[in-house]
Amino acid sequence: MHTFLRLNLHHPLILLTSLPTMTASLALSSISPNSSSVSGLRNGKGAPLGIRSLGRSRVSMTASVGSQTLQSDALFADYNSNFAFLFPGQGAQAVGMGREAQSVPAAAELYKKANDILGFDLLDVCINGPKEKLDSTVISQPAIYVTSLAAVELLRARDGGQQIIDSVDVTCGLSLGEYTALAFAGSFSFEDGLNLVKLRGEAMQEAADAAKSAMVSVIGLDSDKVQQLCDAANQDVDDANKVQIANYLCTGNYAVSGGVKGVEAVEAKAKSFKARMTVRLAVAGAFHTSFMEPAVSRLEAKLAATQIRTPRIPVISNVDAQPHSDPETIKKILARQVTSPVQWETTVKTLLSKGLKKSYELGPGKVIAGIVKRMERSAEIENIAA
Repeated sequence: MHTFLRLNLHHPLILLTSLPTMTASLALSSISPNSSSVSGLRNGKGAPLGIRSLGRSRVSMTASVGSQTLQSDALFADYNSNFAFLFPGQGAQAVGMGREAQSVPAAAELYKKANDILGFDLLDVCINGPKEKLDSTVISQPAIYVTSLAAVELLRARDGGQQIIDSVDVTCGLSLGEYTALAFAGSFSFEDGLNLVKLRGEAMQEAADAAKSAMVSVIGLDSDKVQQLCDAANQDVDDANKVQIANYLCTGNYAVSGGVKGVEAVEAKAKSFKARMTVRLAVAGAFHTSFMEPAVSRLEAKLAATQIRTPRIPVISNVDAQPHSDPETIKKILARQVTSPVQWETTVKTLLSKGLKKSYELGPGKVIAGIVKRMERSAEIENIAA
């Protein structure tokens, strides 16, 4: 059977509860406590968001080729996974979010800065809605980004919060949440990250408006079966309506994106593949597929004009489930992300296999906690809302 639910997300929120020769040199780079890696997000000693109190230096590998210096992308190849910060993606938004953040000045300040960048009162939309406005792609993405970083400030303000922040040795985020994770890890400032997210939402909406497309979640099948289902559906439609797996969330919960006719074919054939159900997602279009290609050039231009630094801790990419340290590589990965399937299942499995002791979901909703618990019931994860 297939069910139609009005969900403004690209992952099904409700279902997680129901189911050449070079000269190599070592370059020492440190983050000055007087520079803002995430502008405006500081601890009591004036250190930027997430920067450890001792202001540790970072050792990175570079290679000199003529007059050019190329930075290695393998700095985090053998990363640790003891304590992780996980940030939600689009679909986690809910009217009322951000209210708790107003009790902490550093968190409240983020919304004020966001208003200046966005040109409207973001906090008012977060707290009062209406839901239809908050759910729109162009608003929900910056709203979740700001609220998630506000949650970091709420955590910092509580007893032992700074110690928790200092203990985090890896971070990642679901789709949009990757930008939040990069901001937390000091790859770009809060303001630059928000400008990127703002443009990302606008570009994805415009790409969705350019062609009829849709997303559907397939519940109760493993990824191989869902791929077989997509293959069967694609035999019945033309190239413009092809579908593919767009979100690998966890076993039994995968989102398929593509042309409307292809999505309808998936829904019609799902029962014969023993799927428990399908759920059409109320999103702007086929996110994380080639339907988003029109958004890539705009993102590339914006990323090229944005200063991106090597993150201070590993940030796991949605594209390949790997951490990247070279800023230029990070830019390319972020541009590709909107047309690439989200490899969240592999990301979480890798974190768990590396001995993850505890993780924290920072921001609205509990989608990520549901995924982690579904994959490992004994996993310890704490929600920090704002």
